[in-house]
Amino acid sequence: MAVEIERKFLVVGTAWRSTPGTPYRQGYLNRDKERTVRVRIAGEQAFLTVKGATQGATRAEFEYEIPLGDAGQLLRLCDGPIIEKVRRVIVHQGSTWEVDEFSGQNAGLVIAEIELAAEDQTFARPDWLGSEVTHDPRYYNSSLAAHPYSTWGK
Repeated sequence: MAVEIERKFLVVGTAWRSTPGTPYRQGYLNRDKERTVRVRIAGEQAFLTVKGATQGATRAEFEYEIPLGDAGQLLRLCDGPIIEKVRRVIVHQGSTWEVDEFSGQNAGLVIAEIELAAEDQTFARPDWLGSEVTHDPRYYNSSLAAHPYSTWGK
């Protein structure tokens, strides 16, 4: 079984913006708390991903590349708004970070994610890393499709 161990953080400042990004569009065919099924177009590639329930910072994950045309059709079947973002991949002191700058209904939100080999793995924190939101389900992309950041009533 494929396993994903991921931690999420808010992002502060703008130093991370110097890295070029890739546009992403993704939607959800299923957003049940026990499993999500996601369709994603990342640049010129497309993927179908199934994720299991999150336990701590760990969950089962199965991802498969699919034809770009199929992904476009599947996005039209998704419920909730399509998540739009630009992803930047940044290596900091040996760790790879994915920084997502959201647009559309989630504009203003920037999240950094790091995938780890173990939940207790240590890593160097970049200067632009803010508060950890790993255990706050509002920041899951599947939640942002149902309850966009723009509706949170800050």
